Amino acid sequence: MRLDTPADHTNEAERLLRTAEQYPEDREPLLLRAAAHLELAGDRPRATTLYDLLLTSAPSPENPHLVRALKAANLWEYGHEAEARAIITGLRALPPTDAAAWQSIGETLESHDELEAAHSVFTAAAEALAPHPVDERELSHPTQSLLIGRHRVRRLLALPHDDWDVLADRLHTGTVPLDDLHDPKRTWALGSSDPAELRAEITRLRSELGTYRTALSRPFPVTVLHWPADELAELLAAYPELEAEYPTYAAHVTDLEASLRELAASGTPNLGVVRGTVPSYEAFAAAESSSPANPALLPQYATALAARGHATPWPPARTSACWCGSGVAYGGCHGEDQAQR
Repeated sequence: MRLDTPADHTNEAERLLRTAEQYPEDREPLLLRAAAHLELAGDRPRATTLYDLLLTSAPSPENPHLVRALKAANLWEYGHEAEARAIITGLRALPPTDAAAWQSIGETLESHDELEAAHSVFTAAAEALAPHPVDERELSHPTQSLLIGRHRVRRLLALPHDDWDVLADRLHTGTVPLDDLHDPKRTWALGSSDPAELRAEITRLRSELGTYRTALSRPFPVTVLHWPADELAELLAAYPELEAEYPTYAAHVTDLEASLRELAASGTPNLGVVRGTVPSYEAFAAAESSSPANPALLPQYATALAARGHATPWPPARTSACWCGSGVAYGGCHGEDQAQR
């Protein structure tokens, strides 16, 4: 579902809040996503209320640092700078353990033109979470995203490349190189009357949209839906109308890997896989007053699972188990031909 207006985002926030009441075990990711929608709707005070609810009521959040960082970012945007700064100062006094939280802090400072402070935050996190030497295949997506954010700030500060910048260049999958994407002078191109320059800038902006972490993508990945073989067999037995979507299990998992690689190649960040089960899918369909045989419900189900925190980041490390559940390491299963890249 495309959300174009503040009212759309408010309605989606309300839906997520109702879902959180139905599934209290998934309360934290659902409330965080609802808060993000409220921010996009312009209702920042209510978003702050949700962050406070997570921080002050039981159960305690699994990632309190991220909740505090998001709260600080939101507070600063509607005039509560002093409170936001106090939260950020408290977080910076702690050792970095969560890349997403520290990226949020860095981006908040960056967005308010405090580039030196943002650089200090990004660098402290890089030292803690990606110390040299580092195996880039083992870096989590949030850490990769943090290094790319650090590259952007260093470009704005006109600092020379260091080892982390070189690593960020390698990690970047977009068509436009990071040095071009993060070039401060490129904004001047928007005022050009040369069609070629404008087209080039549009290409850069599209690449940036694919790599920049927006409010809605924090901290939830873009996900694809994977049905384990036994679940897929049960699904198709109950709802043969979905056979056009899933002709065979082998085709299903092959298509998923291909889709994920295509998304990564286009610059889409924060990818993940969610596993479907027939009982939960049927319950979701009932909650949406829809039929499980409706193929349009499948992507909505995947989004709901991701919002409830059930996504596994993609790609896995080459030595980690493959997302398909085969028990084989990713590098020897669906990631096999990536070893040559």
